[in-house]
Amino acid sequence: MPPLKIKEMQDKGYEVVDLTCLDVKKVQQKAVELAKYGYYVLILGKPEHPEVIAIEANAKMYSDKVQVIPDIEYLKKNIDSIKTNKKIGVVIQTTQKIEFLKDVCDILVQNILEVKIYNTICKSTAMRQSEAKKLAEESDLMVVAGSRKSANTTHLAEILSSITKTIHIETKEDLYNYKEIIKNANNIGVAAGASTPDNIINDVINELKKF
Repeated sequence: MPPLKIKEMQDKGYEVVDLTCLDVKKVQQKAVELAKYGYYVLILGKPEHPEVIAIEANAKMYSDKVQVIPDIEYLKKNIDSIKTNKKIGVVIQTTQKIEFLKDVCDILVQNILEVKIYNTICKSTAMRQSEAKKLAEESDLMVVAGSRKSANTTHLAEILSSITKTIHIETKEDLYNYKEIIKNANNIGVAAGASTPDNIINDVINELKKF
């Protein structure tokens, strides 16, 4: 949550309990550190995501030189204005893809003299993506279970769709929208985002067995 929002709630008499994930806290701290030391801060992630909004708000308490980069095309379009800054610092939304960070690094090192990059992708997210990739290579269909509003789950589905046929569902009932695809698959893998409850995953697996 943005610091000013927290203060606003405290001023109204509310007790604020900070339950922010420690990995997300780390991104905020790194962004603040870069801002304090005079770096132009690039935040890689979705501008509308609560995590990114909070990272940006924290960094802007110390510097107005902060910019959110939603995708690689946006960076390419704006690199000329970005490279007018001598020092660039980078953090990334915890649920983003490592490929995004790598692509950004490739562009920045070609254009900026001093670049400081923090890989703040959540380790469990990176591990989940890596294991899911291996499973996708052995499957002719991947079923990704989890909310379509979850950046973690959405990115996982995007990654797997580049490897094999992939469907993204939220509940077991959604499987019936893909009946023919499922029936024609010989080897189906199931993956899920970090926020997907175990009961949803188990329900999806049990429902698939009925096919």
